[in-house]
Amino acid sequence: MNGIIVRKLANPEEVKEMYPLSETQKTAVSNQIKALEAILRGEDNRMILIIGPCSADNEDSVIDYISRLVPVQEKVKDKVLIVPRIYTNKPRTTGDGYKGMLHQPDPGAKADLMKGILATRHLHMRAIEETGFACADEMLYPENYQYLDDVLAYVAVGARSVEDQQHRLTASLISAPTGMKNPTSGDYAVMLNAITAATHPHTFIYRGWEVDSHGNDYAHAVLRGYTNKHGEAQPNYHFEDLLRLSEMYATRQVPYPAAIIDTNHANSDKNPLAQPRIIKEVMYSMRHSTEVAKLVKGFMIESYIVEGRQEIGGGVYGQSITDACLGWEKSERLIYDIAELVP
Repeated sequence: MNGIIVRKLANPEEVKEMYPLSETQKTAVSNQIKALEAILRGEDNRMILIIGPCSADNEDSVIDYISRLVPVQEKVKDKVLIVPRIYTNKPRTTGDGYKGMLHQPDPGAKADLMKGILATRHLHMRAIEETGFACADEMLYPENYQYLDDVLAYVAVGARSVEDQQHRLTASLISAPTGMKNPTSGDYAVMLNAITAATHPHTFIYRGWEVDSHGNDYAHAVLRGYTNKHGEAQPNYHFEDLLRLSEMYATRQVPYPAAIIDTNHANSDKNPLAQPRIIKEVMYSMRHSTEVAKLVKGFMIESYIVEGRQEIGGGVYGQSITDACLGWEKSERLIYDIAELVP
């Protein structure tokens, strides 16, 4: 082995004993999941809004941000269901750089995975306790999902993970709605294969156990744009892209065909200021096609307190240290605009 074993980490059961959920917290998670499922089934016409920082780098500023969403959710509760993003893992294209709170609970310090495991669980629990929101996180590492499986209302599988067999099989174990992003190549078939796999039952090895999954009926597509052979960002949120996905879904046996539109990443070419325009275009498409309206269930938005981004150690409270985000004032206005556009 080209490395060393540093230490044995606590298993998920031990961590949950250290940080157990209260009955109130369990109810909040369950209620959020049920609300999301109703929207994905088409029984609730509200739009899902998965919104928050690119990565959760600082507990206090993340909780500050989510707390600001509480009164906004109350005002738009009949039109929009807000699910805050608490993304505690950060995929890195080259493997280098800040990998998220799980690796570095202090972005300026060296990696400490045990502290990271505890920090990520504590942050999700604090969000539920202080704001009532059960949140979303990305499953970057399938073997780590069990540390958070009881606190999450929504799980995302990223563009670089969606082709991986272990991610697909683990998604079939998840008891919360799970968004499967299109790969960086943009191939819808890869994404739909992942969704199909996630909705089916499987027998496989997970954390040293042989497990039988029941399948996740609420696995669905997330369109995030793609990169062409020249390395150029290409969008996939336009009317024709959405119709094509709907047509391809029709050839699959998927319980609840649905799509969430990721308004940043390649769809915006990482320009967070483009996110409001993208959302308004998609909602215009929904008004002009019942097929698109049936398909699209919501949006992912990268948003934080302060607009833009900074380097690690930049010292700006509430500003992203990874991808640039929309600032709070524009984000709040955008949520109200979305609510006004929902029929």
